[in-house]
Amino acid sequence: MNEIRAIEASQMKQEPDNVEVGDTVKVHFKIIEGKTERIQIYEGLVIAIKNSRIGRTFTVRKNSYGVGVERVFPLHSPRVARVELVRHGRVRRAKLYYIREKIGKSAKIRERIVKKDSKAKAGVPETASAGT
Repeated sequence: MNEIRAIEASQMKQEPDNVEVGDTVKVHFKIIEGKTERIQIYEGLVIAIKNSRIGRTFTVRKNSYGVGVERVFPLHSPRVARVELVRHGRVRRAKLYYIREKIGKSAKIRERIVKKDSKAKAGVPETASAGT
């Protein structure tokens, strides 16, 4: 059993820790056409994440010309070049399958505001005082 886990660990990639259900993401996916290889960007809403170590997948949904399109991406696949976060979504569910029936404005997800410590990001030392 430990041999299987060792093989799985060698094939696992670094997981994007900031991607959650409800987020809008851009998935950079490698497409092989004949001898050429290119990267295609698929942008949409993450409606589900399924956990299973090496078989971990996430489902991304987008509207293409008025038709809802869903695609399931294996997270640790060598075909997935990277997952880029566009915006955080504010949701209260683990699976957003109800979005499939929604149309127009009702299908929108509110944006979650992520607060950042402005001093830590700006590189200002905390010990600096204004009076000296």
